[in-house]
Amino acid sequence: MAATVPTPPEQPTRFNFPTAYTILLALIVLVAAMTWIIPAGKYERVASELLGKEIPIAGTYAPTDANPQGFFDVILAPIAGFYDPASNTANAIDVALFVLMIGGFIGVVTATGSIDAGIKRAMTKLKGREKWMIPILMGLFALGGTTEGMAEETLAFYILLTPVMIAAGYDSLTAAAVIMLGAGIGVLGSTVNAFSTVIASNAAGVPFTDGLMLRLAILSVAFAVTVAYVMRYAARVKANPSTSLVFDRKAENEAHFGSTAQSAETDFTRLHKIILVLAAITFAVMIWGVSLGGWWMAEMSGLFLFAGIGIGVIGRLGEKGLTEAFVGGARDLLGVALIIGLARGIVVIMDAGHITDTILHWAEASIAGLNRIVFINVMYWIEVVLSFFVPSTSGLAVLSMPILAPVGDFAGVERSLIVTAFQSAAGLVNLVTPTSAVVMGGLAIARVPYDRWLRFIWPVLLVLTIIIMAALSLGVLLQGTPT
Repeated sequence: MAATVPTPPEQPTRFNFPTAYTILLALIVLVAAMTWIIPAGKYERVASELLGKEIPIAGTYAPTDANPQGFFDVILAPIAGFYDPASNTANAIDVALFVLMIGGFIGVVTATGSIDAGIKRAMTKLKGREKWMIPILMGLFALGGTTEGMAEETLAFYILLTPVMIAAGYDSLTAAAVIMLGAGIGVLGSTVNAFSTVIASNAAGVPFTDGLMLRLAILSVAFAVTVAYVMRYAARVKANPSTSLVFDRKAENEAHFGSTAQSAETDFTRLHKIILVLAAITFAVMIWGVSLGGWWMAEMSGLFLFAGIGIGVIGRLGEKGLTEAFVGGARDLLGVALIIGLARGIVVIMDAGHITDTILHWAEASIAGLNRIVFINVMYWIEVVLSFFVPSTSGLAVLSMPILAPVGDFAGVERSLIVTAFQSAAGLVNLVTPTSAVVMGGLAIARVPYDRWLRFIWPVLLVLTIIIMAALSLGVLLQGTPT
């Protein structure tokens, strides 16, 4: 009689953390539900020629007709996140198109074989010294963050640096950390960032140079802490790949990003060098255009489209090969473009439901009459909450500073400290908030699940919060007793 093979016991079903799409859709539903509970209200606004936007006027908050968001509003929110037909102004479609153009550009450069050959040559040259890429690259991104608020433009670097980090023996999460923490710490410690410090200072009615030394101190300490943390994690992954928080995706990510860990040799030809130099020039032109040329998404998208076509011609891909490479590269980032629209849909629901100003009004009322040190730290946490709902630093600066900065006058806290609390809170939250297209888009490009990013970054957030609160408290003590 044949032996009966025993049936293995059923394994318990493992919980799978929702994808970014599900998280963002759930947040849209949650915020829509809040519009049925939170009273509707509005501040009066006045056009600011200096800021180029309308700013709310302190003391003018008043209830307004409720506009609770229903089923069809939730369905249309992601669409309005791309383009709001009611206001006839672009929302996220410019960023989404920028991402698609980046994808097409990288697809063309990859098709020439230049990226693979260049990475292999770089890994050969850096053998044993790969770890120094981390502080150098994070320093460059932090410089961009503190000076020009580098955010959306960092999306162009994920698809370039992720294969480099994987080839160096690290993982895709290391690449995401280098870019997101590097630029994010720069924004958190903004010095002359026009999209954060300058706008917030103007809205608060103080020179942006006020409080500069304290911000430099926050930037320096926060940068040192985050670099040490990323280098420690990267070294652990290199020594033992199974310790990676994305180890279960190792083979999949190596295949997707074309890991150069293979034994096959690739010649690094003169044509490869020319193409990589042109690609580097393209990124340099992008940074120049944003920093000094007044460029934004349309100009950057046009740059990558033009550069992609030019590199395809120089790389002798042919008309069909060039077209297929560009479209294929854009296709790879289509999911990222969808995430950007979903993230912006949350803000659309809040504004349409007239609850954004109500939340700001509650914040204004909650800090009256507090001790100075308590006041500045509560102000920080208020900005943390507001940053979750308004991930744009410039948007939050224009929204909150005209209301909250004058409250500091009654508490005896300098307005420059309130600006520092704002920018620190906004920078911290934008390292992790799912309402930010930069966070969700960057993680999607690097193929890092959102829950793994949370597991990686929560110790950093805790340490950074302690540093910021200590710095703000010290700033209050150093300003002396108000007269």
